[in-house]
Amino acid sequence: MTTARLLPGGPVAEQILAEVARGVAGLRAAGVVPALATVLVGDDEASVGYIRIKQRQATELGFAAPHVRLPASASQADVHAVLADFNADAGVHGVLLQYPIPAGLDYDRALQVLDPDADVDGMHPVNMGRLALGLPGPLPCTPAAIEALLAFHGVPVAGREVVILGRGATLGRPLAMLLAQKRSTANAAVTVVHTGVADWPRYTRRAEILVAAAGVPGIVRPEHVRPGAVVVGGGVRYAGRRLLPDVDPSCDRVAGAITPRVGGVGPVTVAMLFRNALRAAVGRSRAEVDQQGAVVGDGGAGGGYGGDRR
Repeated sequence: MTTARLLPGGPVAEQILAEVARGVAGLRAAGVVPALATVLVGDDEASVGYIRIKQRQATELGFAAPHVRLPASASQADVHAVLADFNADAGVHGVLLQYPIPAGLDYDRALQVLDPDADVDGMHPVNMGRLALGLPGPLPCTPAAIEALLAFHGVPVAGREVVILGRGATLGRPLAMLLAQKRSTANAAVTVVHTGVADWPRYTRRAEILVAAAGVPGIVRPEHVRPGAVVVGGGVRYAGRRLLPDVDPSCDRVAGAITPRVGGVGPVTVAMLFRNALRAAVGRSRAEVDQQGAVVGDGGAGGGYGGDRR
């Protein structure tokens, strides 16, 4: 029997994307056409689908959406050249290099070529450093999405014990830094644990908010969850097209609130990418946009930019 309150991501994403659409309209009214460029290397079927979805969403929101697709045989230099060209193009404000790229190419090296302010994924080393120091910059999308999702659903975070199962660079580590910042939607006591710790359930069972970010299907089971806790499924893997979440569905019998198996953090992550793209356009163009229409201020729940050093 299901007892947990569901925390769907759809309504959160809709609200963020509506704000982005208003911001894009404000930029266009000021004579600026925001552009989100995408780069795809190779023929990975899932990546092709993701890029198609993001391009369609970008167009619907009012972004220009230039795209470069390189063959799987492309060299590291080819990838770097495309990114450098977008850096130099004043009409391009945000850039997404779709991950993964083919074996033999170095994604991290390529990412370092990108202008950090155009990095809509928020994963450039400069942006990770900004996050660590509490300086303004684009935030990693999934951590920002989790903060926004909890805030939207009225889940208090400040002063509570958050345990993150997983220490990855894309989720576990940046989320820990984000939720520890002094902000009404964060300011938590954060513990990061991982599968290399033999007794990791000892930590998860005490969490008031548990975030699964290990990328190990079904790793979090009811016996690992404190009764009444909030459980957020951030880590997933895919078997073909089948999504395999970290959180076993039976956890909804123990949790007080839980993200759904499908439609939880994912939609909000995509929305955060577009929020980063909007703010990159505002920053790069130096346009002055009406506050009500553009949502360009710093801070806020997963607002896309960090900046609290306290």
